Amino acid sequence: MKLKISISTRLVFWITLLVCLLFGSVLFVIQSREAAILSEEAEARARLLAESLRDANYQSLFRPDQAAIQKYVYDHIDEDMPYIIFYDRAGRSYVTGELIPGQGDIELGSRLPEDVTRDDPPFSEEKVIQVRGRGLRVREVEIAVFPQNNEDEKWASVKIGMSLEPMYAKLREVQKVLLLIGAGGFLLGIAGATLLARRITRPIHRLVEGTVRISKGDFSQAIAIASRDEVGDLARSFNKMTGQLLHARDRMEDANRKLVQHEKLASIGRMAATIAHEIRNPLTSVKLNIQKVAEEESFAETVKAHLGLSLEGIDQIERFIKELLNFTRVQELSLERWPIEQIVEESLKLLRETLARKKVVVETTYAEGLPQIHVDGDKMRQVFLNVLRNAHEALEAGGKISIVCEPVEEGGKRKARIRISDNGPGIPEKDRENIFEPFFSTKPSGFGVGLANARKIVEQHNGTIRVGKKQGRGSAFVILIPAEEAT
Repeated sequence: MKLKISISTRLVFWITLLVCLLFGSVLFVIQSREAAILSEEAEARARLLAESLRDANYQSLFRPDQAAIQKYVYDHIDEDMPYIIFYDRAGRSYVTGELIPGQGDIELGSRLPEDVTRDDPPFSEEKVIQVRGRGLRVREVEIAVFPQNNEDEKWASVKIGMSLEPMYAKLREVQKVLLLIGAGGFLLGIAGATLLARRITRPIHRLVEGTVRISKGDFSQAIAIASRDEVGDLARSFNKMTGQLLHARDRMEDANRKLVQHEKLASIGRMAATIAHEIRNPLTSVKLNIQKVAEEESFAETVKAHLGLSLEGIDQIERFIKELLNFTRVQELSLERWPIEQIVEESLKLLRETLARKKVVVETTYAEGLPQIHVDGDKMRQVFLNVLRNAHEALEAGGKISIVCEPVEEGGKRKARIRISDNGPGIPEKDRENIFEPFFSTKPSGFGVGLANARKIVEQHNGTIRVGKKQGRGSAFVILIPAEEAT
């Protein structure tokens, strides 16, 4: 099993490593440069000290006055300058200090070449000597002494050993400061890498969460990433893909619903044909016989009344069969340009007496700029009649129906929206999904075909009908009809 390492961890590791390498390289260069500068300063200082000793004892070397030189050496020898040696012209030790007894290699002889001239550089070397039982790093410098008559023959030489411990102590201080800077840079690198990794990976985590939601079928939530980098482009492409998938799913669900509806219609059509064949012909005979019997004058009025009720029941059965057959038939549309307000007014005219008996008040509102719709006028009147009949049956005496027609634009297409609402008892929430299903009805005497037929006609015109939201009591139906031609 391979170890799973997150992108965030990898980013933090590599960014921190790069920061450490960068800081380490910079600090190494700084330390090397500082060490070189300190070494150059130490060498220059040792040379100045040697020249100072030469100038201070110049006369004593030429007299010669060995005692004066020895006294001077004793006075100036300490841990910062552990040894001072004067050599004669043959390179033999002439005067030496006492801080280095037993170290014959130091005073063994001059380190200058025999043919040294005034223009030659002094001898310089870094070495470690033992002073009072401990190692001491020194810069050894030897310079030649020439007579004042500008002769190039070496007269003597001075060699000193200057302690480098102060320089190394200063270098250690520099190293400590650089280490502190490096530690600070390391911590800042980790913090910066963590913040950067978080900034980069947070949108990626959102994308991962989005893919998980999509895998579970949730296309509703978009990923809110406003950055203008590649991650932002990826998020916007992801949101676009999610929208397309949602649209495709809606279209597929709509196609499945229509397929199920068509299968239902096919089943209902077969059932309606059977009903028409098995019931309608015998029912016609029964109706004719009842009508013939009702014409007999010898029957009492009560009998004639019962026969009239029977005829009304037969008429109701025939109307149901007719509505059922109309619902199952796929009829051709006779499309024409119609003003939507004309179809609404004609539908209200057909129901005016029915509404007046119940004292139902109808309010109509037609917005300006209503587009004409390309529809089958008779079919659309049937839609409005079915919806208005449902509202009328749901209202009590003195109820109110409101009809609002207005233009809208949806998906870049102009449409007419018709909202029919009432102040009746309303539709229970649990029944709203099934209100347009065939044979579903909340009324004891309803067949459940009217609204199903209304949806079928509206969808034939590429429109939609749904139960709308309404504040307070009552129900509302919203119908959307495209202004373009139906196909």
